[in-house]
Amino acid sequence: MTRSGIRTWYIIHKWSSVVATLFLLMLCVTGLPLIFHDEIDALSGEDYEAGLPGPPSSSAGQPLDEMLAKALAERPGEVPLFMAFSQESPLLTVTTGPRPDADVAEMTLLFLDRKTGASLGPVPGGGVMELILQIHTDMLLGLPGMLFLGTMGLAFVLSLVSGAVLYVPFMRKLPFGTLRTGRAKRVGRIDQHNFIGMITLAWALVIGLTGAINAFADPLTDMWQDGEVARMTAAYAGEPPLDPANYGSIDRAMASAQAALPGRSPQFIGFPGGAWSSGHHYAIFFQGDRPLTAHLLTPALVDARTGALTDARDMPILNQALMMSKPLHFGDYGGLPLKLIWAALTLATIWVLWSGVLLWLRRRPGAVDRRVAEIVAGSAHAA
Repeated sequence: MTRSGIRTWYIIHKWSSVVATLFLLMLCVTGLPLIFHDEIDALSGEDYEAGLPGPPSSSAGQPLDEMLAKALAERPGEVPLFMAFSQESPLLTVTTGPRPDADVAEMTLLFLDRKTGASLGPVPGGGVMELILQIHTDMLLGLPGMLFLGTMGLAFVLSLVSGAVLYVPFMRKLPFGTLRTGRAKRVGRIDQHNFIGMITLAWALVIGLTGAINAFADPLTDMWQDGEVARMTAAYAGEPPLDPANYGSIDRAMASAQAALPGRSPQFIGFPGGAWSSGHHYAIFFQGDRPLTAHLLTPALVDARTGALTDARDMPILNQALMMSKPLHFGDYGGLPLKLIWAALTLATIWVLWSGVLLWLRRRPGAVDRRVAEIVAGSAHAA
């Protein structure tokens, strides 16, 4: 690589890192407890699936119409927004709100046991874990905060790629992973920063990319609704949204959808008027029956008045990537051992970020030219 090329990559690495580092440190610190959110919920008594033995709520139990009626009886004057199913227990959730397009802050999540038909009540609002999740997701700023953190995630990916590009010429005269502890403190810190960064590179790229995808979830969902859903429901174009008083049977709609997508399990239902459906349909999302397809969703749009299937087709690739990115981002698909690995890699990434901050704060005049010269010459000549 030429000197000018190395200089360009070094400047890219420097500024993409400087811009994103403080926010990435915040994301790592808040992400650590979120990796163990299931375990923390169990310790705090907020694991509603504990003590609910029985078949999954997605497969059998009380009629869905009865479960919805019980939920709405607890929230008079509100309308259903979502119904979600557990694949491990009879737990079923119903989300309600004052209107079909209610904001998240206006929603209430209710837990029900589909095996017995009993209501377990609403989820308590607030809590430390919810606050941590909101900070991690959007810094309490809503969509602008999400988009900003998504941009920081992309900057993080750029810093990783540029760092890897620079590592090759810098370490060409030494074996991979050499730590020159006998040299100046700055040299040792550079070696540690580079070595740990390379060890965590693949994982950090995955986390950075999945985090960025998650940050753009709302625009991706809007694009799907405005594009794919609009094409699937073209026959309903121009008709006023269906009034909640005219919603038909969910059980009949589910039967129509399952006939079109046999062998799959329902994950959740989006009711008419929300971001995950049209103004006239139940959008019933089914997941695959294998570990690799469990997070790939296929929506079936069913006429909410008649229960007749309108269409069922796979979501676009970007939306499928969004579905896959959420469990992958938090290591939430391989049990506690994988979560411990995710936590260890997060701590290593915190060290890489912090050591990068120290290197930048303690830079000396002419740092760019000196660093470029070191990379061109190879690390054996660095001092």
